[in-house]
Amino acid sequence: MAGEKPDYRFSLANERTFLAWIRTALALLAGGLACAQFLPPLPIEHLREIISVALLLLGGVVAVRAVDHWARTERAMRLGTDLPKSRFPAVLALIVAAGALLLVVAVIIKAAQ
Repeated sequence: MAGEKPDYRFSLANERTFLAWIRTALALLAGGLACAQFLPPLPIEHLREIISVALLLLGGVVAVRAVDHWARTERAMRLGTDLPKSRFPAVLALIVAAGALLLVVAVIIKAAQ
């Protein structure tokens, strides 16, 4: 990589952050597979499959984003520039909250039947 070698503590902290994002991606993938395998059919047609695919896709996006953020952060540390800004954690939180809201609606619909 270009630039100077940063303090190893910063590189290790960057790596720990990367690994935390990978754990998040794996949890989303596991959740997607669990929904596909264990959720009974939901009152809205194909909702189970939609939830599963959404979680699997989101897990893939998180994994790719983790690699990108790790590389950009490492490059910034080596070049002595500002660390890259990221809105991704906030966007991910909003997506998960929206998904939770949709699930609450599905549960309420099923309970009302």
